[in-house]
Amino acid sequence: MVMTATPTTARRRGFDNDAYLALQTQAIHERIRKFGDRLYLEFGGKILFDYHAARVLPGFDPNVKMRLLQQLRDRADIIMCIFAGDIERKKVRADFGITYDTDVLKQIDDFRAWGLEVSAVVITRYEEQPAARIFWNKLERRGIRVYTHRPIPGYPTDLDTIVSDEGYGANCYIETEKPLVVVTGPGPGSGKLSTCLSQLYHDYRRGRKAGYAKFETFPIWNIPLKHPVNVAYESATVDLRDFNLIDPFHLEAYGETAVNYNRDVETFPVLRRILERITGGDAMYRSPTDMGVNRAGFGIIDDAVVRQAACQEVVRRYFRTACEYAMGSVDREAVQRARLKMDEVGVTPEDRPVVAAARAAAAEGPRRKNKGNEGIFCGAALQLHDGTIITGINSPLMHAASSLVLNTIKYLAGLPEKLHLLSPAVLASIHTLKSDLLNARSASLDLGEALIALSISAATNPTAQLAMEQLKHLRGCDMHTTHMPTPGDEGGLRRLGVNLTSEPNFSTRDLFVS
Repeated sequence: MVMTATPTTARRRGFDNDAYLALQTQAIHERIRKFGDRLYLEFGGKILFDYHAARVLPGFDPNVKMRLLQQLRDRADIIMCIFAGDIERKKVRADFGITYDTDVLKQIDDFRAWGLEVSAVVITRYEEQPAARIFWNKLERRGIRVYTHRPIPGYPTDLDTIVSDEGYGANCYIETEKPLVVVTGPGPGSGKLSTCLSQLYHDYRRGRKAGYAKFETFPIWNIPLKHPVNVAYESATVDLRDFNLIDPFHLEAYGETAVNYNRDVETFPVLRRILERITGGDAMYRSPTDMGVNRAGFGIIDDAVVRQAACQEVVRRYFRTACEYAMGSVDREAVQRARLKMDEVGVTPEDRPVVAAARAAAAEGPRRKNKGNEGIFCGAALQLHDGTIITGINSPLMHAASSLVLNTIKYLAGLPEKLHLLSPAVLASIHTLKSDLLNARSASLDLGEALIALSISAATNPTAQLAMEQLKHLRGCDMHTTHMPTPGDEGGLRRLGVNLTSEPNFSTRDLFVS
């Protein structure tokens, strides 16, 4: 089914990426000069594939941070941190569906692909966790330097212990050569700040002046507190209970309003005392906002476009949190906070155009000729950049996501809706494999399987080849499904680059879905 709606903001620029890159590079160079010999830069957020930033700031390059590091590579060493407890409990990075330790390996590979080398990996708060020890061995046997930092007794209040040879001094010093040391990690709580402060302690003990700064894209300090971009950041962290506020230290010191988030404001008094102990009196900064080098706010060139995109992200985060609750990974309070964020910016789930279209497709399913499709009908809808909405439903042949993607590329290629792109022989072979040989509970093709079948058909069918070439136009499109995607659907959609939301419903009564 094809329908029309208002065009999305994905192709309208609200953010000047090149101007931002130039300003951000300049700001980091200026901060390095302030401290002379050495700057430890706590580098938060996603270095690669920052799709949250790209969604709320249309025009933002998801890989701009890596481009930034490329420009600084002659002056920068890179240290990666990971919390041993995250390794032990196999914490998962939700956007990629991989564990934090796997993400560290991936990021090292990604850095190398961009011509950058990671100097060392630090396993923080290490207490002989077996999985962390195995990870340590794996890295060392591949030639990666590994350090461990143990928990510091009395952290963060016992300053006498923290800033002593029994605290930061007990941590191994990581040898680096360049004036900028970028300290990053796979997620919050990785130990980036503690590693920076530990390095500062050792440097000052050795008579070397060094400094600390923080790089985070969100919240953006120089836009209003309740700007949808900053509310979208809160929506993305409802499980952490983070919230934005006016930086009281900045307001008192300079009489200027600046936005920061609760953890930085709450920890600033302790951090300032730690810095004073390390440096012998110089706290370096008068406010947590002073610590930052973020210039993202100066890259906004169309506030209306950015506001609209951020409101859509708030809705998207609500659906994601609701699905995480259904999966058992967050509590009900997180869902309630996500709904409150929608109220703050004045939107509802139905303000996402693909939501109503997907629900309508699912409701239409029982009325279509769909013999043999017993059980749950799943609807899916995708909005192209020109506003056109395409829908699809599940069937005995394929999942709703598979049907939707095939319908969409047929539309983009100008092909008839009833035309079959997949060879019947290929479909029959896959169904035989799944049902008779692999004993699958369902022979319906998920999106990953459907795309493979499409590529096989394209080898002998020019029409299928023409349709397959349209897949690249799906990147950045909004999509919604009435049921949570299976792993095969989710993986395929992630690779296609669509902005997916789902209702917190299961597509099957089975508890295990491979």
